[in-house]
Amino acid sequence: MPNETYPTRQLCEFLAQLKLSDVPAPVVERTKDLFLDWIASAIAGKDAPAIRRIQEFAAAMGPQSGDAEVFVDRRRTSPYFAALINGASSHVVEQDDVHNGSVLHPAAVVFPAVVAAAQAEGKTGAEVLLASIAGYEAGIRIGEFMGRSHYRVFHTTGTVGTLAAAAAVAKLYGLDAEGINQALGSAGTQAAGLWEFLRDAADSKQLHTAKAAADGLQSAWLARAGFTGAKQILEGAQGMAAGMSSDANPAALTDGLGTRWATAETSFKFFASCRHTHPAADALKALMQREGLQAEQVDAVTAHVHQGAIDVLGPVVNPVTIHQAKFSMGTVLGLVAVHTHAGLGEFEQHALQDPRIAAFCNKVTMALDDEINAAYPRQWIGRVTVRTTDGRSLEARVDVPKGDPDNTLSRPELEAKAIQLGAFRHGASEAEMRTIIDRVWHLDQQANVNDWLPTSR
Repeated sequence: MPNETYPTRQLCEFLAQLKLSDVPAPVVERTKDLFLDWIASAIAGKDAPAIRRIQEFAAAMGPQSGDAEVFVDRRRTSPYFAALINGASSHVVEQDDVHNGSVLHPAAVVFPAVVAAAQAEGKTGAEVLLASIAGYEAGIRIGEFMGRSHYRVFHTTGTVGTLAAAAAVAKLYGLDAEGINQALGSAGTQAAGLWEFLRDAADSKQLHTAKAAADGLQSAWLARAGFTGAKQILEGAQGMAAGMSSDANPAALTDGLGTRWATAETSFKFFASCRHTHPAADALKALMQREGLQAEQVDAVTAHVHQGAIDVLGPVVNPVTIHQAKFSMGTVLGLVAVHTHAGLGEFEQHALQDPRIAAFCNKVTMALDDEINAAYPRQWIGRVTVRTTDGRSLEARVDVPKGDPDNTLSRPELEAKAIQLGAFRHGASEAEMRTIIDRVWHLDQQANVNDWLPTSR
């Protein structure tokens, strides 16, 4: 079909023509930051029960050796199964990045697919950076296209993430616009991920990122082999938007291509919990520090939130696992109030064991705030009101949560976070993480992206 101009095709044309020299240097450097944050998060997934089950599946169904690296067990397998495991492990400790406007976690789906494919294809670090940027730019715009209604039921990282991974690997393979379009078609028809798992403390969130990364890679591989997919899988009459959204915006697919670099808009996580808890946690932390309050002096807390926070966090009433606790506003605010932080250690040691957290959790309610809801998802505002035991009413507000681009983590902070993630469950030693850090900062000069961790210790 000559002169095709539908939005998906325009996006694919941009991706096909994109060169690393087209990308501003600060965006390339930010992509390295995102890569480090991702690989450390993937290593931190070691020994999580859900990840072990996916490893067992891969061992039963996949090859026992291969070109692609699995970070949590330092083994090698096929690119598909490496993407599957690394995609799952990237998302389990809830420290991977998030893009506010699309409510997408790009790293957990883009990097596992790209690195696995690159290791099998002998690609350079520069090629990995370019492919990853393509995946971020595509995935973020597709997430924005799908709209707020999509996120009420569907976990965008599972659905849109499949297309982000497909776009990234298709770019790595050097596919033209037609090939990228076919890859997106196959990815879109496989896109899935429902929020219902939160009610049961089920493991499905890890399956979402696992399948998104692996199925995105599969879709790109098939497209390279000549397998076809629906060209208008996004905006078509029976495409993703038709079945999964009531407020899709086709203009978002091509918004600012080549001038707006959505990759650089991505936020890092400061707390080890669902990002919807972070604005309120930042606000409560600021309030308690400002007032010199102790948790015992707090009688009630109202977290003023957007509707997306209520949709995702609302079903978690009585968390029974650490992972489910990361989606409990009361638990996160309790950790901040009692232990001053809600990081990896606080969740592991206190979230379910400390009776003070359970007591504080019962003091927390969420309330829909019209101003905050109107600003979401472009801006995630944090506001809390606190009633103290001596009858005072206090309030704090944070317009830019820690980790957002305008309040980002510096490279020293990212390095410290990476080392902490590596140490979690002894996934990698500090020396190993420092070697990884140095390599990431020079990723565009790397001849390959193989062998991030030794195969034996």
